[in-house]
Amino acid sequence: MNVLLISANTETINMTPLPLGLNCVAVAARNAGHNVHLLDLMGSGDNIEPLRNVIQQSRPDLIGISVRNVDNQHMAETRFFLEAVRNTIAQCRTLSKAPIVVGGAGFSIFPNAALRYLKADMGICGEGEVVFTSLLEALERGDSLSDITGLCLLNETMRKESAVRVNLETLPLPDPHLWSVPLEAKSDIWVPYQTRRGCPMKCAYCSTPALEGTMIRKHPVHEIVEGIARHVAAGFDKFYFVDNTFNFPPKYTKELCRSLASANLGIRWRCILYPGFVDEEMVQLMAKAGCAEVSLGFESGSPEILKKLNKKYTVEQVRIASDFLKMYGIKRMGFLLLGGPGETKETVRQSLAFADSLHLDMLKLTVGIRIYPGTALEKIALEEGMIVEGDDLLLPRFYLARGLDGWLSQTIRSWITDRPYCIM
Repeated sequence: MNVLLISANTETINMTPLPLGLNCVAVAARNAGHNVHLLDLMGSGDNIEPLRNVIQQSRPDLIGISVRNVDNQHMAETRFFLEAVRNTIAQCRTLSKAPIVVGGAGFSIFPNAALRYLKADMGICGEGEVVFTSLLEALERGDSLSDITGLCLLNETMRKESAVRVNLETLPLPDPHLWSVPLEAKSDIWVPYQTRRGCPMKCAYCSTPALEGTMIRKHPVHEIVEGIARHVAAGFDKFYFVDNTFNFPPKYTKELCRSLASANLGIRWRCILYPGFVDEEMVQLMAKAGCAEVSLGFESGSPEILKKLNKKYTVEQVRIASDFLKMYGIKRMGFLLLGGPGETKETVRQSLAFADSLHLDMLKLTVGIRIYPGTALEKIALEEGMIVEGDDLLLPRFYLARGLDGWLSQTIRSWITDRPYCIM
C-alpha cells in the first residue's frame, strides 16, 4: 500500500522536536513491505501547499497523522493544539479520499474524545509500530477492522487498556534518513531517542503509565548504540534520550553508558533523570559517554508535597544527584511543579529556598498541574469539586490548591526577576 504519514506538530515549546514515534512507525510499515512517505509540518507555515505536493506525489491509500501534544500544559496561557490538527485533517480530505488514522502520545491519552474532536476515521492507541502495520494488513485483505487491538473507531468506545504494548526487541529504531532537517540546521538539532518505555513510579499527575504501562521494556543496548552510530554516519551528533526515567533501572543505564563510551562516537546528549537511583558511578559513566545536560524533575523541595505527588525520593537524594552532576560537569535543568495537592504558601517558600540552594544552571517553574484521565490527581480533583464526573479532560483542566490563586503566580514572577536562569 501507499502510505502517507504526517507529523502535525508545529509547536517548538523548549526545542524543535523531531517526530520520533512517526519515524518508527514509518520504518515498521516500510519493513512490512509498504511504500511510505513522511511529511513533517514543522516550520512549513501554510500547510496546504506541502500537503498538496506530497499527496500528489504519494497518492496514498491511507493517511496517518501524529498528535504529539494536546496543549502546552500552561495554566495561565493555555494553548489548545488540536484545532490545528483538525484543520490539517480537513485539508487532507479536500486533497485525497484515503481514510485517515490518527495516533501519537497526545491522542493515546484521550483516544475516544480526541477521535470525536478531530473527525478522523480511526485512531491508534498505544504502540503504532504494531497496530498501524496490522491495520495496513487488514485493509489489504479486506478484513474487519473491529478485531484489531489498539484501533479506535469513530462512534465506537474503546477502552484504553486495549492499548498495545510489546517487547521493544521486536520494534524498530528510527531511521536517520527519514528526518526532515535542512543541512544547515543539523548541527543545532537534538535527535530524540528512546531506549526504554514504561514507568513504575506512578507519580500522582503523570500520564506515562497510561501511555506506556508501568513495566519497563528496554531496547537491547547493542541495538541502541548501533542505531546512534547510524545517525552519526548521517551527520547527527547531538541526542536527547526521551525516556521518562533514564536512570532506571540503574544496571541498564550503566551498561548503556559504558557501551556508548566504548563506541567513541563523539556525541553529546541530554536525558531526564529521576532524582532517586543516582550514584556517583552512574554520573561518572554518563559524563564519559557524552552526557552534557540533564533534566532533573524534582518538582518540590517539601517532603510533604513529594509524598502527596507519590515521589519515591527525598530532598536529600535530589541534592546528592545535583551535586554529582555538577561535580562531573553536566548541566542541570531543574523543574518545580507548584500548586499541587496539599501545597501551601509555606511549602512553596520551602521549594523556592531548596531550589536556590542547588545553584542550578536553569530552573523551570510551573504553576498549576494539568489533570490527565486515569491519574490519582484526577480522583483528587473530582473529590474536591475542581472537575465534574464525565469530563473527558481533553480541553485542558488544571489543579491549583485552594488559597494560592493569584498569590502563587505573583510570587513566582517576583522571585525570578533577579534570577535570570529561571523560566516559567
